[in-house]
Amino acid sequence: MPLIIDNLPEAVRATKRALRAALPNYKQVFGEVEGAIRRQVDAIQRDRAQGRDAIPVFDYSSVVSGDVDPATILGIKARGACVVRGVFDRQQASDWNDEITEYVERNDLDAKLAHRAEDRYFGNLSSSKPQIYGIYWSKPQTAARQSEQLTNTRVFLNRLWTSESEGRRHFDPERVPVYADRIRRRPPGSESLGLSPHVDGGSVERWLDPNFQKVYRHVLTGNWRDYDPFDAAYRPDVQEIPSPAVCSMFRTFQGWTALTPQGPGDGTLQLIPIANVMAYVILRALQDDVPDDELCGAQPARALSIKPEWHGLLLEAVTPIPHMQPGDAVFWHSDVIHSVEDAHRGNGYSNVMYIASAPWCAKNEDYLKRQLPSFLRGESPPDFPADHFETDFIGRAQESDLTPLGRAQLGFDLSR
Repeated sequence: MPLIIDNLPEAVRATKRALRAALPNYKQVFGEVEGAIRRQVDAIQRDRAQGRDAIPVFDYSSVVSGDVDPATILGIKARGACVVRGVFDRQQASDWNDEITEYVERNDLDAKLAHRAEDRYFGNLSSSKPQIYGIYWSKPQTAARQSEQLTNTRVFLNRLWTSESEGRRHFDPERVPVYADRIRRRPPGSESLGLSPHVDGGSVERWLDPNFQKVYRHVLTGNWRDYDPFDAAYRPDVQEIPSPAVCSMFRTFQGWTALTPQGPGDGTLQLIPIANVMAYVILRALQDDVPDDELCGAQPARALSIKPEWHGLLLEAVTPIPHMQPGDAVFWHSDVIHSVEDAHRGNGYSNVMYIASAPWCAKNEDYLKRQLPSFLRGESPPDFPADHFETDFIGRAQESDLTPLGRAQLGFDLSR
């Protein structure tokens, strides 16, 4: 069910009063969390200064063989992100890029973009114009989502979570539903098309929704050291304020797969690789220097912005992803802060397919039932602006393009 709030300022004031009353030493606890985050920021800066990967990197082949280095797994748990090399063959990914280019040009997408529905999701970010195209059902996107390679990778990522706790099973990590998302096609030389640091999957809800409060229960009771960002308890139960482009599926990791070479300076992804960063963000809003009706700039139905005036410490850890080749993929925990460089100063297109990791749970099964008709009709999925560009696109993926795995991941079995 969606979260409906009639009087947001009053809801914020009442919630902050209640949270402070339940944690009377909120200043002391925040000081402890701030110190722990400071140490992580310093460690990230040392890694970068000494030429080490601040974001764990490993090969897809180790996923297949089941021997991902335990130290790498610990790194993912701490940094909340990873780069997986060679999920797809470079030539395959490059061919997909060419096919998407032809799909976009053949169907005159650029002309249609002038009439697209307004997407206000990033509107409160200082940089808020990502070069993202409302394309969901091209054959390359469909092939990548249902591929054995990406399925194996997402199952590996889902398994990093604790899927059973608090006496409940929260999700099935072995089953991977499809969350159809968009593509990015960013030409070289583009300026001011980035995104400032933010978090998806909930803004004011993280304080106001009772289930989000349970997700952060250890933080809000002062036992912040017990907070595990990879414990799935209550996460599939959270409620979002409905809005175009607010994700209403539970994603263990957001992610994208590179279709072209790209890296630092190419107008691409940056992360603040701290998995438990929400402990800081949640408690920061309870401090006395924040107005009673404010949550450090959080706005409903928007990305949760991370601002210099409230979160300056975190911004010291902004880290560009390493150089990516076509077929490499990057994933980041759904609580991890991320951004996109404003300027693309490289030489070629910086293109990606957004494909996240999501597990099977009741929340996601419900979304599949709403998303499947969008695939069949070529419409924009339920979470996104209702552009519906692809309804008459030549070369759009059809049911006949699906493998048995692809059909299952899109929820065809649920419609029977």
